[in-house]
Amino acid sequence: MTFVTSLPASPHVIDASQHWAAHREPPARRTLLTAAASLAAAWLAGCSSAGLRTEAAPASRPGSTPGTPKAAYQRLMEGNRRWVTNELQHPDRDPTRRELLATGQQPYAAVLSCIDSRVPPELVFDTGLGDLFVMRSGGTALGPVVTGSVEYGPMTSGTPLIVVLGHQRCGAVAAAYKALRDDEPLPGNLQAITHALRPAYEQAVRERSADPIETMARAQVKLTANALRGNRDLAPLVAKGDLAVVSAYYSLDTGQVEILNGAPA
Repeated sequence: MTFVTSLPASPHVIDASQHWAAHREPPARRTLLTAAASLAAAWLAGCSSAGLRTEAAPASRPGSTPGTPKAAYQRLMEGNRRWVTNELQHPDRDPTRRELLATGQQPYAAVLSCIDSRVPPELVFDTGLGDLFVMRSGGTALGPVVTGSVEYGPMTSGTPLIVVLGHQRCGAVAAAYKALRDDEPLPGNLQAITHALRPAYEQAVRERSADPIETMARAQVKLTANALRGNRDLAPLVAKGDLAVVSAYYSLDTGQVEILNGAPA
């Protein structure tokens, strides 16, 4: 059996269609509000993406590459200060920078450093893609290929700075020192490094320092920088002030780069 109960309509119940009709916005006003909301969303999205691009590649802006020896030197030393104080910026290490460099490059410095795994120039100077030409040889020894590689940036791209970067407790220098002192040639092509470092060894012997290996390492950096500075093809650029050749020494203990000579005025 089915019971049907009829209840009187409550005075507080309003028909849904009547409620919508009472509160709906006029069509023109709804269109205006919708358009305004869309414009605001697009503006916020544009600002957000632009901000992300700026943060991702701050050094990718036009005119940001140092064009003089002094400016390039200052940029490198600022990067080394960040390395020492752990205030790294990791600049220019993102897909945007990679894409910008896909068709060309203009590094502002060339660094000749030792092969030691503890002295990567890109990290020591807190640089990124496209900032440095980097050459590495045992004890920063020179030879025709290494010299030609160092010459490449200044002679083809106008790179205004060369840094020869030696370092504390250099294994290549230590091995060459002992080989020369004991008159025991190193095996294979390692002997070529010994031969290249002989002038630095002879200077260290003459100085009779308490730590002849460190003395030899510092002497080697200066001799290499002097050789590049007086190079037949690089010397004219140095004389005109378009190029500076700096000798520097890296501390494994502190991470700091010490300038030995050649810093641009």
